[in-house]
Amino acid sequence: MFLDFFNTVANLKNIPRQGWIDKLGMEKPESVSDHTFSMTVMAMVFADLQQLDTLKILKMSLLHDLVESITGDMTPNQISKKDKAILETQNMTEILKNLPPKLQKDFLELWCEFQQNLTPESRMVHELDKLEMALQAKIYEKNGFGDVQSFLHSAQNQIQNSELKEWLRKIINQ
Repeated sequence: MFLDFFNTVANLKNIPRQGWIDKLGMEKPESVSDHTFSMTVMAMVFADLQQLDTLKILKMSLLHDLVESITGDMTPNQISKKDKAILETQNMTEILKNLPPKLQKDFLELWCEFQQNLTPESRMVHELDKLEMALQAKIYEKNGFGDVQSFLHSAQNQIQNSELKEWLRKIINQ
């Protein structure tokens, strides 16, 4: 039972982040798993600093891209928002079916909370998703992988938290 779930999670190690392929022409970009790990470390730090529910944010961070183990990393130009939401909900339910009912319910609720983006915790996770993307963009820029401005502008447009905005400024100016 758990083995199917863990194998699905492990598949994230083999799913490349599509935006880096599409916009920078990278052959071997970071994986979804790489992104999730880096983002979750950021989540641990910033949730504690901002006195939010750290455990909730950590779980949400770990769950946020789990559906990509089935769908791959879909970019906005590949599928409509509505179709993506339907597909992801079906896939998340499928992934979680291999867990005990209580965990299925709890994890699906957390993932849905993230998708709705209405709570302080879900907003933090969404913004950390963009902050981590900006950090990775600057790493790629330093390594000569091309123009990353569209990634940085995306982060600037979506990060509202004042502390995360300040960290984004530092990332951009490094």
